[in-house]
Amino acid sequence: MGSDHAHGHGHGHGHGHGHGHVTATGRHRGRLIGVLAITGTVMLVQVAGALASGSIALLADAGHMLTDSAGIALALVAAVLAARPATAKRTFGLARAEILAAAVNAAVLFGLGAYILVEAAGRLTAAAPPHLATGSMLVFGVIGLVGNLASMLLLFSVQGDSLNLRGAFLEVVTDALTSAGVIAAALVAHLTGFTRADAIVALLIGLLIVPRALKLLRAAVDVLLEATPAHLDLQEVRAHLLSVPHVHAVHDLHAWTVTSGLAALSAHVVIDDECFTDGHAPQILDVLQERLAERFDLHHATLQLESPAHAQHEQPAHA
Repeated sequence: MGSDHAHGHGHGHGHGHGHGHVTATGRHRGRLIGVLAITGTVMLVQVAGALASGSIALLADAGHMLTDSAGIALALVAAVLAARPATAKRTFGLARAEILAAAVNAAVLFGLGAYILVEAAGRLTAAAPPHLATGSMLVFGVIGLVGNLASMLLLFSVQGDSLNLRGAFLEVVTDALTSAGVIAAALVAHLTGFTRADAIVALLIGLLIVPRALKLLRAAVDVLLEATPAHLDLQEVRAHLLSVPHVHAVHDLHAWTVTSGLAALSAHVVIDDECFTDGHAPQILDVLQERLAERFDLHHATLQLESPAHAQHEQPAHA
């Protein structure tokens, strides 16, 4: 039965392409570290400002900046971990550490967002809203806006280099808008005495944080549960493999995500008996691998070629 099988695993080009998004992140690592330093510093300053002024909007803005700091930090960590070599114990290296960090991050952000929503709603409905030091709130809001503008300048010229950098730039723009909201609430409260403007802005920022946290958590859990990557339709993949001459059936078809930008696939492919006897099987394997790479951007695929006789012995446990 030894002649009934042939295996392939991407012909050595899997990881190089799979981590293509890391290249731009690594190339502009200095800018991203600068943005992370600014965002992290401003976030801490805003937390202090929220405690000093009593502003829930400032705390919400700090929470929003935490989401963006975490996103940039994860991109940087992914760039570092992706460069680490695989070992016999960790055959994909530490690539999935990024996903674990994202799951923890999402859970923390969801908790923070929920707290902000509850606190803001409580202040809106309270008979007497808490005291608000509008002067301090305004100062810290301006600090946040200046920090975000500095980050925007760092990323503006390189945002087109990758989706990662574009995403980071858009997050900083959103941060600038939330800081502007804090400034507006401080001005309204100071000029009119309507201190509930603070809670209204906090509510709006909280409504930005919670859906993003849930989306991130769902994406991380899908990866950890080996769900099929969102961009892949396995029925289409199966049909594409079956369209290759001499291929009779495809079973035990699985696809999963190792980490951001690195999808993997495995399948058993039933081909003509003659392909094994005339030495044609390796050529079919090459065609299958090339089609997966070109059509579906799958560069890490493991395919087992089988004769029809062997396929009958396979357990019918998987599609």
